[in-house]
Amino acid sequence: MLLHQCVLCSHTLALVLYAGMLYNLLVVAKTDTKSNNNVTYACTYHVVWCPKYRRKVLVDGIDERLKQILRDVAEEKMCDLIELEVMPDHVHVLVGVDPQFGIHSLVKLMKGRSSRLLRQEFPKLKSRLPTLWTNSYFVATVGGAPLSIIKQYIENQKSV
Repeated sequence: MLLHQCVLCSHTLALVLYAGMLYNLLVVAKTDTKSNNNVTYACTYHVVWCPKYRRKVLVDGIDERLKQILRDVAEEKMCDLIELEVMPDHVHVLVGVDPQFGIHSLVKLMKGRSSRLLRQEFPKLKSRLPTLWTNSYFVATVGGAPLSIIKQYIENQKSV
């Protein structure tokens, strides 16, 4: 079992990975892959970001509107929004993204559009914060085999 400590949360997420043969992992992953004209991929990310000064402003309807905005952005950019949770002082997103579009582009678009729309629709956000979001965010890749298994698989390619 691999434990992942979220740097922005006080809780620990337990991510259970079964490290069987890499072949089996790749066969299972095949069903979760997507493709465009150039790339076949399975890129899933856990992203977390906070309001400026970690203020607890994502409440009283702001949280529900934020969820809708983030869903709209993901749908527009053909990203798979797998899970979404809005806490009073931070946001968790689990999302699959085309690597040619990139996770940075998606997060930038999500934060930018949500900041603009939420500050227009909820004037109290303008009075409490100079900007809605901090400039930073946390991102981690999710899934796949442990590095030791992938390393072993690559090393063994010469003998196949």
